[in-house]
Amino acid sequence: MKNQEIAKIFYEIADYLEMDEVPFKPYAYQRAAIGLESIEEGVEDIYKRGGIGALKEIPGVGESIARSIEEYLKTGRIKYYEQFKKRLPINLQELISVEGMGPKKARILYQKLGIRNLKDLEKAAKAGKISHLFGFGEKTEKNILEGIAFFKKSKGRFLLGEILPKVREIQGKLKNFKEVERVDVAGSLRRRKETIGDVDFLVISKHPSKVMDFFVSLPEVVKIWSKGTTKASVRTKGGFDMDIRVVPQKSYGSALQYFTGSKEHNIVTRRIAIDKGFKLSEYGLFMGKKMIASETEEEIYKKLGMPWVEPELRENQGEIQAAQEHKLPKIIGYNDIKGDLHVHEKDSSIEELAEAAQEMGYEYLGISDHTKSLYIEHGLGEKQLIKRNKRIDNLNKDFKNFKILKGAEVNIMKNGLMDIKDEVLAQMDYVIAGIHSLMKMPKDQMTERIIKAMKNPNIDIISHPTGRLLKERDEYQIDLDKILKAAKETGTILEINGSPNRLDLNDQNIRKAKKAGVKMVINTDSHHAGQLRLMEFGVSQARRGWAEKEDIVNCWPLEKLLKYFK
Repeated sequence: MKNQEIAKIFYEIADYLEMDEVPFKPYAYQRAAIGLESIEEGVEDIYKRGGIGALKEIPGVGESIARSIEEYLKTGRIKYYEQFKKRLPINLQELISVEGMGPKKARILYQKLGIRNLKDLEKAAKAGKISHLFGFGEKTEKNILEGIAFFKKSKGRFLLGEILPKVREIQGKLKNFKEVERVDVAGSLRRRKETIGDVDFLVISKHPSKVMDFFVSLPEVVKIWSKGTTKASVRTKGGFDMDIRVVPQKSYGSALQYFTGSKEHNIVTRRIAIDKGFKLSEYGLFMGKKMIASETEEEIYKKLGMPWVEPELRENQGEIQAAQEHKLPKIIGYNDIKGDLHVHEKDSSIEELAEAAQEMGYEYLGISDHTKSLYIEHGLGEKQLIKRNKRIDNLNKDFKNFKILKGAEVNIMKNGLMDIKDEVLAQMDYVIAGIHSLMKMPKDQMTERIIKAMKNPNIDIISHPTGRLLKERDEYQIDLDKILKAAKETGTILEINGSPNRLDLNDQNIRKAKKAGVKMVINTDSHHAGQLRLMEFGVSQARRGWAEKEDIVNCWPLEKLLKYFK
């Protein structure tokens, strides 16, 4: 969790530096933050193992940033960061969480209007004070109000990718506690929802009171809401709540099924139990007073007349009927992916990315650099793409049973055309096209913009098709039915973007695409080798959308994939 804590501080330092228009340094702190998030080993262990020298081996970490990490590990604070907060006493993260707001705008609003937080921002925007400032205007003020409304709607929820690493660390500590025989995560986290409200642990133990004492004394706990002999509830440093329950082994399956949910799924399973003359609760499946199933989830579902239902499917979205009819899909597994096709050479070299991909057991990796109209990402032009392709060809000479694919993520311009010439796109193994600007176009115009891109014979994949950013901005307006029809006609693949703040397509849209016969690809949109591990979250999303291996093109072997592109 220290990795996450320090990374968060570095992101904020980068924002403060950007606010001050300091060149280069914001990017250095962002790189260090990404590096900390991407490593599996805890930064404390790294420091204990080799001090400053070992810290400097973390991607993006140089001498001065390593010293800052050391300072935090020793004192729990970073003086450089505290100085920024003292000079600009604003809730920067809250302000820039609103779409349309950035560090520079936050500074101007603080200096001109004294805006320190979301409450101040909303008050000023409603009073019409922001539109009069230079560089803002009525449209910006309107967008800020819309952004605030969206932010409020998602407040109190945590991204799956943000919370899961922290929970796994805590679960590991519980697993290693000698009094714990078994521990599982239940609730929405087990179902892999996109955002999580709180966390539920289920435990088997013969000494529940000792487990309770251990749980509430964890260093991650900052407040104890309640503590009994078999259950407790706490607040963590990360801001989320955790509940723990110790249940007897004989009732573990029924308790896990009950506390996994969803509520809607459980209502139907209980109704089925009643129709069969049973009673289903967290304590077991009963016929009268006789317990007939309880120790495993599998036996609960079997007695209800169906096979075990994967947790990601338990949303009462047709999975129970499918299970009763033995028509549940064989959803994609977490080890079925053979390669990642949306990877940027930004904070890691192609060589580093290829090495990381091979460590994950991949057969191929697609390098999909941004193209020239995306200036902020240092997009490549035609000549640069051709030069990069030659580098990839040379690297491929050294590989056996692995291949780097030549791709690009081109920008779909306002008129639906690409920002790279077709003769260069034709030289790629595949081409991704995505919307990166003008996201508030009217629905019919945005739909036609994407469809025109799909009709370009060089375009194989549409990236993050609805453009949403979880907890930041809503989807742009599109007619998905029209887009699915065009994708089917043109053979265009739609992306499931595994980046935790995107997870786009959502589960319902994945099911629509599957039903329409449209192929999909799960990508990570990585800008750093460590981010390739985000694939897990894209797979979770695909599983929630009932996707099977045949629906996902990067579950296919390379030869079949390249043939489909051609």
